[in-house]
Amino acid sequence: MALSRVTEEDTDFVKFWNRVLEPKFTKYRHILQGGLSRHSAAIIPNLRIEKGTAVLDVGCGWGDMSIQMGEMVGPEGRVLGIDCVDTFLEEGRKDAAAAGLANVEFRRGDAEVTLPENEFDYVVARFGTMFFANPVAALRRMRLALKPGGQMTHIVWRRREDNPAWQMAKDITLRHLPPPGEDAETCGPGPFSMGDQETVSLMMKSAGYEGVTFKRVDEKIMIGTSPEECIAFALAIGPAGEVFREAGEELAEAKRGEIEADMRAYFETLEQDDTGIWAPTSSWVISARNPS
Repeated sequence: MALSRVTEEDTDFVKFWNRVLEPKFTKYRHILQGGLSRHSAAIIPNLRIEKGTAVLDVGCGWGDMSIQMGEMVGPEGRVLGIDCVDTFLEEGRKDAAAAGLANVEFRRGDAEVTLPENEFDYVVARFGTMFFANPVAALRRMRLALKPGGQMTHIVWRRREDNPAWQMAKDITLRHLPPPGEDAETCGPGPFSMGDQETVSLMMKSAGYEGVTFKRVDEKIMIGTSPEECIAFALAIGPAGEVFREAGEELAEAKRGEIEADMRAYFETLEQDDTGIWAPTSSWVISARNPS
């Protein structure tokens, strides 16, 4: 496993992702990457990313989407994947090298702090912009990374009620544990912070974009190969995981049996097949352009 290179200069947000969340995300990469790819697969092939295009992938994670776009732009194009988690970036570099893609680069960065300017034809982000503490400022940095007339597309989760499995797991956990306090360590505003179309439209316009559009994507994603894995995944990552973690180990473990029993009863009501348990999910694909 790669070692994190977190420094004192990093923000608390970056330190938290590398120290707390990275091991959990890596453990459940097969669920996360598989589920996220079902949403990006609905739109990436339809983006106007042509041969020779320069693309910036913000919050690139393990780099699977960066690699896919590297194949789309060809040797004459380039893709830069930016993420703040060292282990994700190292995995992306390995996978790009294995695919023989010299035009895909992965670089450590934080879109809320700095990005290259006026370099890219396209900026994309998949399920990352919801976690910005200052979304308008970060979205503006993403716009400034574009050349005049450049295009931006990001994918975010829609509202809690449109993604019931995540919310139900949290509701079950809150039956047994207190909600996180104001000083809780979190991954940012949360996965549903950009679920409201009107609010996000205002954010995009405040960040200077033109021609903002929204497309709804509904996909069932596998959230575990068994009820046991669904439970473990929910208590490690996402809204329920945050409640469980912030309750403290002693209290959380004392209540684990009751929480797991209630979660099992819920997960067993979802669609199941030979591969696992499937939950309905819904996202927004938000596109806009940098003024010419």
